[in-house]
Amino acid sequence: MLDPRRDLSLKLLIALGFAALAACAQPPGPREHPLVGRIWDARAGHLVSPEELFDSAARARHVILGETHDNPEHHRLQRVVLGALAARGAKRVLAMEQFDTEYQAAIDAARARRGNEGADAERIADAGHFDRQGWNWPLYRPLVQFALEHGWPLAAANLSRAEARAIVSDPARSHLPPAPPSIARTLERDIIDGHCGAALEAKRLAGMVEAQRARDARMASVLRSRSVLVAGTGHARRDRGVPLYLGDSDVLSIAFVEVEPGKSKPQDYADGASYDYLWFTPRAVRPDPCAGLAK
Repeated sequence: MLDPRRDLSLKLLIALGFAALAACAQPPGPREHPLVGRIWDARAGHLVSPEELFDSAARARHVILGETHDNPEHHRLQRVVLGALAARGAKRVLAMEQFDTEYQAAIDAARARRGNEGADAERIADAGHFDRQGWNWPLYRPLVQFALEHGWPLAAANLSRAEARAIVSDPARSHLPPAPPSIARTLERDIIDGHCGAALEAKRLAGMVEAQRARDARMASVLRSRSVLVAGTGHARRDRGVPLYLGDSDVLSIAFVEVEPGKSKPQDYADGASYDYLWFTPRAVRPDPCAGLAK
């Protein structure tokens, strides 16, 4: 007959063994993904350290930081890159998709009052009509505050909603040459995917493609001197985003990329070649944006 204490110990060991096996059978959590925190140099085809990326960025005339807008880790890393550039003595213009160019004069005026009234990030957001709810202001405030504290000019980079709507209605208002068919098709696919695969009327889809191109062209037009642009990853793409409108300018494109289950190698991310660097991060917790449409 077994000693009750030994019987209890045996049961505990068996239970722990099953728990360990169950844990091994579970897929890794978001932060356990092997790529989280790693940086892939798409041109060289190998992983690099943050310091190597920072050195490359410091040498580039323009740096584009492509984000997923609602991922807090992307914004934290953007702030890290800005700090690394400042530490290397590179004073830049910080351009932001989140401000419309029509408010540039108001932003400049608010900054000019800094000496008298202390133009902090909140004052800049007010002057630039920052959509605090739509863009989740707490994620962007540290970037604006960084520019103020380091004396970096702030550049509003986006089309206004009114300009974008006008181009959707009449694509000729973009005043851009026709898009190459391959780029037009790819942008169409991006927009349809962004609308959860919903079918869009052909004329409206063409207008939306042209508005997207106009946004990229506008962002490129505000990049002057040495700059850093904060924008969505689609705008950071070398093949169809802002770099396409910078001509021969020296530009470095960095995409902060959310890891995906089952994709454990940098080469698994098909769009990797569209950027100079991929910096892998956990996925943000968010509801399925297409769930409502499916119902």
